[in-house]
Amino acid sequence: MSTRTTWRRALYALTAASAGLAALTIPATAAQAHENGDRTITVNGSQVFPESVAADHRYVYTASMADGTVYRGRVGAKTLDPFLPAGQNGRTQVTGVKLDGDRLLLAGGFTGHFFVYTSAGQLVSDYTVAGADKTLVNDAAVAADGDVYVTDSFRAVVYRIPAAEVHAPAAGAHRPLQVAYHLPDYVAGTSNGNGIVATPDGRSLIVGYWNSGALYRLTLATGEVRKIDAPALTSADGMVLRGNTLYVARSVDTEIATVRLSPDYTRATVLSERTYPGADTPTGIAASGDRLLVTNSQFDTFLYGAPLTSPVFTLESLPLR
Repeated sequence: MSTRTTWRRALYALTAASAGLAALTIPATAAQAHENGDRTITVNGSQVFPESVAADHRYVYTASMADGTVYRGRVGAKTLDPFLPAGQNGRTQVTGVKLDGDRLLLAGGFTGHFFVYTSAGQLVSDYTVAGADKTLVNDAAVAADGDVYVTDSFRAVVYRIPAAEVHAPAAGAHRPLQVAYHLPDYVAGTSNGNGIVATPDGRSLIVGYWNSGALYRLTLATGEVRKIDAPALTSADGMVLRGNTLYVARSVDTEIATVRLSPDYTRATVLSERTYPGADTPTGIAASGDRLLVTNSQFDTFLYGAPLTSPVFTLESLPLR
């Protein structure tokens, strides 16, 4: 049985459970930097399984898929420490992590939640998916007008959160996630729409599919969804866009793809595919200055409940090239 087939089955099975892992008590230790310009950042937690990463000019954030703890550290620091505790506000899982000014955006994975916090850690809103169908609230992108768009890997939709709600007072409001767009080519029982980014011109979203590796352009004004003419990037997970250069974390393939998009976002060319020492199921990626931050999520061991590959959970800081 192929690794990808096993992942599909594991993802499907996990929709019936939240994060029912036994606590892992192996202590974290400092990791070493690499000679080629890569730098390792240690996340100080025993069951982190960091699915995503985000950064601004002050802080780097990641969060635990296993228990929902949010971790934070100064840009350039060698460690990230707990910032928001596990289970707070019912936050028991986190997949996608994004920043929007003074707002921290957290996707709640299989729990069907999406959280908006202030940078000080106050809850603005807790959004939930309606209905009993399986859900995987996975990743988010902030458009030029401040609206936030969210993928659900088990539903053929993109949700929208208006900018006014994102920047509302921190009142801990409870709101439903509202469907804004429908996506094509979904395959039942596996992870589909996953990584999502907004184009700099404010007109489109780029959505990557984990299962097929396809990229799609979604035009915000019309809702038109067009498959981008590009090689398949199977296990495409987190993505970050700089100009017309798209960086894609390919989890099962254990590599980072650098992709050049055409000016109209209808075609794409793979410029390079690279890995790095210690790469372990990279599911999340963010740009920070002249660096790429990548999660070594160990997500395969989370899905299987298998022994950890490493007792230390880490991010990798790579030269942006």
